[in-house]
Amino acid sequence: MQTRRSPVWLILGGLVLLALVATACAPPGAAPKEEKPVIKLAENPWSGSAANVAVAKILLEEQLGYPVEVVTVDENAQWAALASGDLHASLEVWPSGHAENVAEYIEGQKVVENGGLLGPVGKIGWYTPKYMVDQYPALATWEGFKDPELAKLYATAETGDKGQFLAGDPSWVQYEDQIIPNLGLNLQVVVAGSEEALLAALDAAYSRQDPILFYFWTPHSVHAKYELHEVELPPYSDECYAKADQGGIDCGYPPDELFKIFWAGLKDYAPDAYTFLKNFNYTTEDQIQMIADIELEDKSAEEAARAWIEANEATWKAWLP
Repeated sequence: MQTRRSPVWLILGGLVLLALVATACAPPGAAPKEEKPVIKLAENPWSGSAANVAVAKILLEEQLGYPVEVVTVDENAQWAALASGDLHASLEVWPSGHAENVAEYIEGQKVVENGGLLGPVGKIGWYTPKYMVDQYPALATWEGFKDPELAKLYATAETGDKGQFLAGDPSWVQYEDQIIPNLGLNLQVVVAGSEEALLAALDAAYSRQDPILFYFWTPHSVHAKYELHEVELPPYSDECYAKADQGGIDCGYPPDELFKIFWAGLKDYAPDAYTFLKNFNYTTEDQIQMIADIELEDKSAEEAARAWIEANEATWKAWLP
């Protein structure tokens, strides 16, 4: 008596035959399509950096198919990580604070690549509320702080008879320890510890119309929130900053054309990502909008980035390879 074959075995046999035929028809040496490599982006601890990284991450993943890892890192520590390939790109470098790193890693060892301008122009400076300058016009420039009585308006229990100059995160590039004594100002540096702590001190002082003198920069949303005056310091010059190693800086900070830096191997590692990041460039106003969304509208960096992407398709499409 002949045994009936189960329909299941007939189906399985057919599938095996199809697989064998497909294998036989495949071109010699064909390999499965490889996944794209992970791109590691450096995020520094300020809102502009977070916005840049969020825009890049969304577009790299959704338009080019690259997985992206965001690594929070200090702006100085990132250079060695980029040199070794542990990080692949940092999208916002303020050149005034990184001349030594540029000389060592880009010009000397050639292990980090200058990725071109980001677009926004930044400026570090000293700020005090406009109401202080309205009441004491001499405080508009550094020379007003040579007057012990005017400087003393900014004094705290911590600084005694000297006025307090409030600095931010200790990792930031800051030269007040040179500028203040070299200009003979009756001020003492106090470190707030972070951008958040510095802004909290400003909020508190402004709400009481109290004096406050602090380190800050543009672009930043704080300038949309408060009326602030940038205290005029002696103008920047290359000669002034050449004295940094000897503690001789006695001038203000230069305008900074923000630029990008890449691991030197990125072009070979991920050519499309490299081209995209080289092309990545927008305006100061673009960045300020995203920063304001993050800091004033309480949006996440991703939400701010998606709003910008939706409104600026023509800009970012030009970045794609």
